[in-house]
Amino acid sequence: MNDPFLNFKKSMRKNVFKDFSFTDERKVRVNEAIQAKRSSSTLHSFSKDTILAILKSLQLEAKHGFEISTQLFQIEEHYFLHNEGQLYTLLHLLENKEVLVSMWRADKKYYALTTKGRKYLSSASKKGYVKQPYLLKELLKEVSL
Repeated sequence: MNDPFLNFKKSMRKNVFKDFSFTDERKVRVNEAIQAKRSSSTLHSFSKDTILAILKSLQLEAKHGFEISTQLFQIEEHYFLHNEGQLYTLLHLLENKEVLVSMWRADKKYYALTTKGRKYLSSASKKGYVKQPYLLKELLKEVSL
């Protein structure tokens, strides 16, 4: 696969970075910073159990984020304990994938399952269902960044 930035990189080396040199220590620090950034991006790798807990919390009625968060804590799902903002990121991703739909009521954003979301939840609830692992794997792939 061709690097779409190859010409840009060559141009930068010839013009912008031609007078720069990095010590080995600096290269190590830059590599560490890049690795740290990559590992922080894996925060968006949500588990199957976390997604299913959210879908189950919305099974009977639409709820706003705080209600969902409270219910997750009650069932011992602590993924969002110290990063509550990630819950809203996941809700937004699930909404973009048409697993959830949102609506505003009295200044609160409520989330509800769509038909697609109900199918995911239904397939996950059926043990031995052949397509279930595929569907969850697909959903996890879709909502992970």
